[in-house]
Amino acid sequence: MATLSKKICLVGDFSVGKTSLIRRFVDRQFSDRYLSTIGVKISKKLVNFDNDRPDQLPGLQLMIWDIEGRTDYKPIDASYLRGASGAIVVADSSRPETITNLERHLTMFYSVNQVGSVAIAFNKSDLVDPSTLQKLMTLNSFSREHRVVGQYATSAKLDLNVDRMFLDLSNSILDAQVLKPSHL
Repeated sequence: MATLSKKICLVGDFSVGKTSLIRRFVDRQFSDRYLSTIGVKISKKLVNFDNDRPDQLPGLQLMIWDIEGRTDYKPIDASYLRGASGAIVVADSSRPETITNLERHLTMFYSVNQVGSVAIAFNKSDLVDPSTLQKLMTLNSFSREHRVVGQYATSAKLDLNVDRMFLDLSNSILDAQVLKPSHL
């Protein structure tokens, strides 16, 4: 069986670490240097499943869209989100306003994509006291949303939960594909 190719988008406010999460997942690298994404940057990564899936799909080619961060004066261009099978909505755990804006990003993704799985990343978790982080994640829980795969305390710097988040999202995308094979 051939490998499927699916688009996922990383969205969130500026400087929450979207690019760092992608670099950690795709290139196994991290840099403290901040480079603002302008427009969109697309990366590819093949996720292998080692035939541990019941559908025996060998892998999933992710087309990962790194979308420039939203600011109060410049919203995300919704056209970047069209056709995505999934999204990772990212907040900076040390900046409460980015956590507040998670709902806005989630709503925008849902308005453009009637289907698709979502993972929520509370990134830069290494910069926050663990008990404070747990409270933030509990107060800002999206676990009731049926399309949310999970919430993850991530750190691109420490490589914390990055692979797990991408793998869980990939599995959810494939599960949806198996249930609706007409969407190939």
